[in-house]
Amino acid sequence: MRAFVSRLRAFSAALRLPAGAWRGATWGVVIAATLLWATISAYGFAPAGPAPFVLGLLGGLLAAALVGGLVILAGALLHRVPPRFGWAVVAALPLTLLTYMALPLAVGMLAVAVGILTVSAGLGAGVAALANWRRLGQPQRGVALAISALALLGLLAGAAFLLADGYPVSPPVNAAALSAVNVMPLDLPDPSEPGLYPVRTLTYGSGTDARRPEYGVETALRTAAVDGSALLKGWSGLRRAYWGFGPEAMPLNGRVWYPDGEGAFPLILIIHGNHPMEDPSEGGYAYLAELLASRGFIVAALDQNFLNLSLTADLIFLTPLKGENDARAWLILEHLRQWQAWAATPGNPFFNKVNLDGIGLIGHSRGGEAVAIAAAFNRLPCHPEDAAVRFDYDFNIRAVAAIAPVDGQFQPGGRRLPLADVNYLVLHGAHDMDVVSFSGARQYARLVFTDGKPWFKAALYIYGANHGQFNRGWGRFDMLGPARQLFNLRTLMPPAEQEQIAKVAISAFMEAALRDQAGYRALFRDPRTAAAWLPDTIYLSQYADAETRRVATYEEDVDLTTAALPGATLHGENLTVWREQIVPLKWENLANSAAYLGWDSATQAGTARYILALAKGAVTTRPESALVFSLADAGEAPRPDAPQAADNEHAPLDLTVEVVDRAGHAARLPLSHFALLQPQLRGRIAKTDAFSALPLSEPVFQTFEFALADFASANPAFDPASLAEARLVFDRTPAGVVILDEMGVRP
Repeated sequence: MRAFVSRLRAFSAALRLPAGAWRGATWGVVIAATLLWATISAYGFAPAGPAPFVLGLLGGLLAAALVGGLVILAGALLHRVPPRFGWAVVAALPLTLLTYMALPLAVGMLAVAVGILTVSAGLGAGVAALANWRRLGQPQRGVALAISALALLGLLAGAAFLLADGYPVSPPVNAAALSAVNVMPLDLPDPSEPGLYPVRTLTYGSGTDARRPEYGVETALRTAAVDGSALLKGWSGLRRAYWGFGPEAMPLNGRVWYPDGEGAFPLILIIHGNHPMEDPSEGGYAYLAELLASRGFIVAALDQNFLNLSLTADLIFLTPLKGENDARAWLILEHLRQWQAWAATPGNPFFNKVNLDGIGLIGHSRGGEAVAIAAAFNRLPCHPEDAAVRFDYDFNIRAVAAIAPVDGQFQPGGRRLPLADVNYLVLHGAHDMDVVSFSGARQYARLVFTDGKPWFKAALYIYGANHGQFNRGWGRFDMLGPARQLFNLRTLMPPAEQEQIAKVAISAFMEAALRDQAGYRALFRDPRTAAAWLPDTIYLSQYADAETRRVATYEEDVDLTTAALPGATLHGENLTVWREQIVPLKWENLANSAAYLGWDSATQAGTARYILALAKGAVTTRPESALVFSLADAGEAPRPDAPQAADNEHAPLDLTVEVVDRAGHAARLPLSHFALLQPQLRGRIAKTDAFSALPLSEPVFQTFEFALADFASANPAFDPASLAEARLVFDRTPAGVVILDEMGVRP
C-alpha cells in the first residue's frame, strides 16, 4: 500500500502544471469577462456616445472587481479564525435564526442573532482568558478585561432590550373623531351584553381521545371518524404516534355552548387557527361563545388541533402537513352534516333545537380562510382540484366572519378563492404581528352578490389590536418562544378591549345576518354609531351590500376614462397623479385595482377635480339614496420631486364632494361631513423600526356615504332624482394623494 501511494503521489506531481499556469488561468477569466462586458456595453452604452461607453465599461469592471474582492476578503477572514470557532459560528447562526424566527422582522432577527453570537463569543473568550490570569502578560490581561467588560455590558443591555415589553407609542390623530358631529348613536340594545338565556355546555367527540378526556371518556355525544386522506399530504408517523390516528380517521370533536330554552336556535361554528397542536386552541373563544349562546345561538368551537403545527410531529418543519387549509374547510362541513343528523334524531339533546336555515361560521387566522373555503365548497359538487372528492352539502350558510384571516393558503387551480352570495365580516388589527397585512381585505374585495338577495359585507381595521388577543389562550404573543422578544408589546390595547370589539362586532353581525336585525348594519357603515359599546381607538370600516349599484370599480379595463357601469365616464382636471393600479400591502398586494389621484395646489394651476359622469337613466336615485365610495391615503408624494412627510404622518385629508343634476344645479359638501380621511396607520410592531423588513403601514380603505338629501339641503335647487355627475374636488387640503375605489349609489 505504501508503495502504491508513493507511486500515486509521483504520478500526480508529474501531471502538475507550473505556477505560471494559474496566472494564465486568471488572465483567461479576466479577458473573457472583459470581452463579454465590452460587447454588452457596445450595445447598451455606445449609442449614447463615447463617454457613456467608456464610463459604463470601466464602471462595470470596477464594480465586479469590488464584489469579487469583498467575497475573497470574507473568505480570508473566515480562514484566519481557528477552525473550531468558525465551525461553531456557522453551525450556531442558523439555530439562532430559527430561535428568533420572525419573518416580518427579518432585519431584527439577523441583528439579534449576530449580537447574541458576538456577545457569547466575547464572554467565552474573556472567561477563558481570565481563567489563565497568571500566564497572561500585562497587555493580554488588559485585552481580556476589556473584552469581558464589553461582552458583559452587551449581555446586560441586550437582555434589558429583549426582555422588556417595548415602549409606548402615542396614537395618531383619529380622523373620524374630528368630524363626528353628524353621527347619530344607534338606538339598539348593546350586542355585547349577555342575553336572556342561561347557558349550558357539553362536548362531543370520538370517545377514544387519550390525550383530552373531554373528547374521550367524558364526551357527552359520540361521533364517527371521517376520512380526509384524499385532502391531506405529509401526515408524519410522529403525528400519527402522538394522536393515535391518521388522516383516514379524523375525529369530529367540539365544545358546545347552547341556550337553555325552547325553540330552534341558529347554529354558529367557531374554527381556530394555526398554533402548536400540543396546546389546544378551541377553548380560547369561550368568551365569545358564552355571549352568543346567551343571546339565543347554539355555538360549537371545533377541535382541529391535530392539523396544527408541531416542532415534534413536523420534525422541526422538515415534514409539515401540506396544503391542509382545504381539509380544515371540509371538516367544517362534516361537522355541519353531524349537526344536521342530531337535529333530526329523537332523543338527542339537539333534536328540533337547531335552526339549520341560519348557519354562521367564525374563523380565526387559518380558520378565517377555512370558513370562506367552507362556504365556497358548500355549493360545489366536488373538490375544485380533484373531481374524485365528491361534495354533497348545500347547507344554508348565511354568515361568515373572519378574524385576522390568512388569504391564499389554498388557491384552487392557482387562483384566489372566489366567494359569492353570503354575508361576510372581516376583522383585522393594525398591530397584527403574525398576519402583518390586512389579508382579509382581499377576500372582502373578491366577494360578489349575484342572486338578488339582501347580502352585505363589512370590514373593520382596528388600531392597537394584534393577532392573538382574539383568542384568550393565545394572548399578547403572536410568535413562539424568544421571537416574541423582538416585538413591541406596549403598542397593544388591553386584552379585554380587544375581546370587547370582537363581541360587539361579531354579535351585531350575527344578529344582522342570521336574524335579519338590519339596524345593526349601521355599525359597520360607521363604527362611530356604536361608540358607546366600542373601546376608544381608531377604526377604519368598509361596507357594501347587494343593493348598491357599483358604478366605478376599476377592474374592467386599462382605460382611465371608462367605468364599470355602461355609459359612465371618468375625467380628471389639474391632477398631478392619475393612474389605476393594483393596491400594494405590506406583504403582497390587495389583488384589486383602484384609482390613484394626486394634487398639489402650490405647483399646479387650477383646482384639481375627478369627475364621474353618469349616462341618463343608468341609475335610479331618490332623496334617500346615497353616494358611496371608498378612499384610502396613498402614503406618497403628489409630485415625484416633492418631499414626502416623515413617516407619512401628515394631517388628515379633506376635500369637497360635489354632485350635479341634469339641469346643471350643483351641491357641495366637505368630505368631513362624513369624516376626514385617516392617514395611513403605522403599526409599529417592532421594538425599533429598523428591525422591520416590511413597510410600517399600508393603504386601508374607508367607505364614505353621503345621502343625496344632504346635498339637497345644501342647495335646494339640486334634484336628487336626476343625478348626472359626482365629483371629488381637491380644494380643502393643499396637497395629497388618495386611492379611490368602489364608487356607487345605494338606493
